Amino acid sequence: MGGTKTVAVFGASGYAGAELLRLLASHPKFEVVAATASSHEGMAVADLHPALAAAYPGLSFGPSEASVADGVDLVFCALPHGASQQLVPKLLENAGHIVDLAADFRLKDPGLYPIWYHEEHSCPELLEEAVYGLPELDREKLLGAKLVASPGCYVTAGSLALAPLVKAGAVASTGIIVDAASGVSGAGRKLAEGTQFCTVDEDFTAYALLSHRHTPEMEQAIGAQLLFTPHLAPMNRGILATCYARPVPDRRDDPLDVLGRAYAGEPFVVVSERLPSTKATLGSNAAHLTGRLDERTGWAVTICALDNLVKGAAGQAVQCANAVMGWPETTGLPVAGMAP
Repeated sequence: MGGTKTVAVFGASGYAGAELLRLLASHPKFEVVAATASSHEGMAVADLHPALAAAYPGLSFGPSEASVADGVDLVFCALPHGASQQLVPKLLENAGHIVDLAADFRLKDPGLYPIWYHEEHSCPELLEEAVYGLPELDREKLLGAKLVASPGCYVTAGSLALAPLVKAGAVASTGIIVDAASGVSGAGRKLAEGTQFCTVDEDFTAYALLSHRHTPEMEQAIGAQLLFTPHLAPMNRGILATCYARPVPDRRDDPLDVLGRAYAGEPFVVVSERLPSTKATLGSNAAHLTGRLDERTGWAVTICALDNLVKGAAGQAVQCANAVMGWPETTGLPVAGMAP
């Protein structure tokens, strides 16, 4: 699978789509040949995303139609939930590989979609075929995969922080709590009252209490039952997930040791006693983790910080695409954050 591969980015007008274009501009093996955005069809990419003007001086948005990707080696779908279900069956006929950033193919149980997404899945036969794309937890099936379902920011942060403890049998697989805060870009580019500047600025609030649609996906990835409460923080980027679990009786594993062993050698995961911060991961595909065991209360605590648009979206999708192609997962991806 060597050599340069052609790429189409569907949904390139959104934040995740723009981040994909930014990362792909410096990728040595991917060449972007098409970017779609039906709401901006015919508009120059540089006019909507001036930060990308030097990288894509002649590229314009095309329609989000499957024919745009005919013969393309790889398609990234950064579309709103539900849109990929309509496109992917057609894309699979003529495109080499697909990495979907939405939740359309992440859940293995089709019965969960009506409950959490309030609609039946339109092509449930593809759910089993889709490979879940969180490489640090399960990369074995990614090589050569036709369809990859790349998880988003909340699930990535919570899963990286908790899955090793559950897998090691260090904590109970019920009663887990995930409290996570996201920057406003996690809500997408679409204008909404809840994400306007005057609403978000100088505020910090929980939302989707007991009902966030990524809960079953997080449970699937971690292998445990949990209570997930998301929060909106007044910042552009970043996810900080603080997770709580009860150690298994007669077990007193140090969460920091468990995480360190699980991610030894992983280029994008930093495990340290340092307290993770969102700013430290800004612009990088890195996730920063720590863990503690509180002897006083008996709780195990793990924390994960990452950039919701990179490791939590576009960067992870590129990491998966690298794995699909059989290339080093670090190809074209930043491991260092931007500071100040």
